[in-house]
Formats: sequence, C-alpha cells, structure tokens
Amino acid sequence: MAKKTTDKAFLSGNEALAYGAWEAGLKVACAYPGTPSTEILENLSKFKEIDTQWSVNEKVAYEVAFAASVGGVRSLFACKHVGLNVAMDPLMTSSYTGVNGGFVVVVCDDPGMHSSQNEQDTRWVGIYSKMPILEPASPAEAKFFVGEAFTISERFDTPVILRMTTRISHSKEDVELKTRVEAPPKPLEKDIRKYVMVPGNARIRHEVVEKRLVKLKAFAEKTKLNKVEVGSKSLGFVTSSVSYSYLKEQYPEASYLKLGFTYPFCDDKIRQFSKSIRKCIVVEELDPFLEEHMKTLGVKFTAKDPSFRLGELLPDYMKAIVEGQIKKVKPVKSRPPRMCPGCPHWITFSVLKKLGFFVAGDIGCYTLGALPPTSALHSCVCMGAGVTFNEGLRRAHPEDKIVGVVGDSTFVHSGITGLVNAAYNKAKGVIFILDNRTTAMTGGQNHPATGLTIRDEPTKELDLKKLCEACGADYVDQIDPTGNLKEYETLVAERIAADALSVIISKHPCKLIKRNI
Repeated sequence: MAKKTTDKAFLSGNEALAYGAWEAGLKVACAYPGTPSTEILENLSKFKEIDTQWSVNEKVAYEVAFAASVGGVRSLFACKHVGLNVAMDPLMTSSYTGVNGGFVVVVCDDPGMHSSQNEQDTRWVGIYSKMPILEPASPAEAKFFVGEAFTISERFDTPVILRMTTRISHSKEDVELKTRVEAPPKPLEKDIRKYVMVPGNARIRHEVVEKRLVKLKAFAEKTKLNKVEVGSKSLGFVTSSVSYSYLKEQYPEASYLKLGFTYPFCDDKIRQFSKSIRKCIVVEELDPFLEEHMKTLGVKFTAKDPSFRLGELLPDYMKAIVEGQIKKVKPVKSRPPRMCPGCPHWITFSVLKKLGFFVAGDIGCYTLGALPPTSALHSCVCMGAGVTFNEGLRRAHPEDKIVGVVGDSTFVHSGITGLVNAAYNKAKGVIFILDNRTTAMTGGQNHPATGLTIRDEPTKELDLKKLCEACGADYVDQIDPTGNLKEYETLVAERIAADALSVIISKHPCKLIKRNI
C-alpha cells in the first residue's frame, strides 16, 4: 500500500486522474488529442516511469494500449466521446478477450458540446460492450477511481471504462498526493483460446463475459464506489458524476444514493434506497440512462423533464429539476470563435470564397472557416470526412464546384484511407491539406508529420507530399500560402481546372507555436 503524505496539489480532474494512474503503477498510455481529454496524456507524459504516445488515431491508440495490457502491464487509453467511436472495433472484442495487466479506458464526454460535433452519453457503451463503468464526481474522485479501476480490471479480467465529463475534467480541487506503487508485470503467455477471436473461441469467451457480468453485478451491490448517504427521509436523490456535486450544494440535508460504479446496476441497493424515502428523484446528465433502468425495477421515482436532456446540467438547474419544471435557457451574449489573426488558413478560405466553391470540411481550427467573414466551409461531420465527402459530393454532382479541406493532423488520423479510396475509385478533384505543423485545435500537440514525439523528442518525420503521391494522387503540390498570394491563386485555379485527383498542401506553421517549417 502507498503511504499517505502531507503533500497536496490543486489539480484539475484530468491532472488528478493522471497522477492517480501514475500512483497505481501505470506503465503504458496512449491517446489522440481531443478536448476535454487532452490534458490526461500531456500530464502522464511528465512521468518518466510511463511510456506515453500520441497515436495517429484513437483506434491505433486503443490497440497499442490494450496490447500492453495483454503483455502484462497496467495500461490506459484516453479519448473524448467521439474518439471512442473510432476505437469501437477493438473495444468490443477486448471485452471478450479480457486483460492480463489492468486496462482502463478513459472517456471524456462533452455535455453542452463546448468543443464537439455531437453529444454522446458513453454510459450506454457499458451495456452493449458488457464492460463496467466508473463515474467520478470530482477531481479527487477521478484520482481515486482510476486506481480502483485498475484493481477491478485485474480482479474481473475486463477492460474498465472510466467516464469523465467536461466539468470533472477541467474543474480544480485540492488533491492529496501519494507515492507510486509499482505493479509487477505479468508474464506474456500464449493463450490462443483467450486472445485469438475466431468464432470458435469467441463463442466460448462470450459465455465468460456473461458470467463476468453476474459477478460484476454482485460487486456493484457491495462496492464502496456506490454509497448511500442517509439524510432527510422526505427527499432523496439517485445520481452520479457532477450532478451529485451540484445537488449537494443545494440540498445538503437530503439523502443520496451516489453511484460511482454506474454499470452493472446495483438493483438491490436502488430498490432499498427508493423505499426508504418519500420522494425519490433521479438526476443525471444527458440521457435517461439510470431512469430507463429504474423503470424496469418497478420503483417509484421522478426524473428531470426531457428538456434537460439537451446540454450539460448546471447548478442553477437543480431546483427546477426537483420542482418538475422545464428547462429555460437564458441567452448569453458571447463572442463567436474565429481563426486567429495571421492564421495561414485565412488565405485558403478567402481564395475558395472568391471562387464560390462548395467546401467539404473537417474537424480542426479550419472548421471556423464556416463562420463569417469567410463563410467558406459547408460540411463538417467527422475526422477525415473532408476527403471522403469531397468524393461523395462530386459523385452526386459531378459538374459542380466542389473541393475538400483537411488538416495535417486530421489527414494522418483518418484522411489517408479516404485519399487511397479516391485514387483507387478514379475520383477527381482537389483536396487541400492545411498543414500548420501541429494539432492546433486541442492546444498544439505533436503528430507524425511534425517529427516530434509527445515529449518533444525528435523522431521520424512523415513526409505528407510523398505520402500523398504514394496514395495515388495525380498532382501533389506543397506551397506556403503566405509567400505569394498570386502564385497560390494561380496554382489553385490550375489544379481545379485539371481533370485529375490533386492535393495541395498549404504549409505554414500555426502562429501560436514556435517551430521551423
């Protein structure tokens, strides 16, 4: 056991989680940057005992981290909610194989879509992947829960999902620091039935998963992560995550069933709690995850109006929820985001606006090209879609003016396969790779085309021009758009007029980083 110390630090939830993972003996951690999860890997990279990496995308990150677990060491994968979609293929099968060293899947949801293209509630993933879910309600709990997650993972031979939200990730709290406890590595064993998921083995492992769920359900009834706080018998709440913290501020005398081990559900504890109070209210952020399950238990309770399923919950909403009101949002004046002054992306979007093209966009700083004064980006769905949407739109409207735009980090993440697909299927058109030499939208992280690792160590630098040529593009041009505007406009006009698949790499570093081009 680690010895307690008198040291404390004022940490965000992401910082605290990273520190807790280090204390728990974490050895390998992988991620792709994505708000609100980015700071987890950034902080883990500060510990010399942990092998960390920015992976090219979330699927790769999941597989590398999970393989380290199979290799016998404690490992961690981190992402935002939409990043988990990219990693779902290995995630689903890892539930069948189980683990060797503890494996924790940290997912940061973004209620309110502060920096996301949709709202997802990751708790549902627990049900269809048959994995346990932990939900901390504060930075201090995030630090404690990640250690518990490793223990649960190894005890029950399963990956464990630890669900954070934007408020938990970015709020700060005094957190007690402890010393690191090394987790001895387990031997790498050749176990074909466990780790080779051909149908014959997978059928057997599915049975193992179902038996594991029964054990996890029994654990849910006993674990200290689900706790009853006895208060007033007239009012009680079933709640989790940041909703618990908000409720405690406004209803300190109420009773609480605080769920930290959210799934599998602790049915007996829920039944007992709901019977012990006169008015039971379920308060949860986003979807009616607990609410829908509690309906199947036949217990009496009330829940928030469906209007509160939109966006994040705020402290001011708690009274309205308890009183059964609908959500009333007061308009807040704010300055809309825009690309930074001097950003090289301005030039590309001004040229495309002048030409009047439909621009298939992507996820990154350049998404802001959709806003005035340029208003020159017309679709944004997911990472890499700037490439594939260009092809699909041109197939639907072959005579229209259509181009695609993608960033350098996003192209490496999931644009490469789209370009290969376009070349293979004889697609035409122009793809712009806006190469600002960093993953700018999430704070300036490195990626393979920067030639630097997560710790700013020199490494092999991916040559985007040669890569695009290898993918099958007919023309690949690399140009600094800030050098000569007339030359840039001429190049764009030539490539658009050509009956070919062209890539224009618009290369100039982000104004917020210091890096040679």
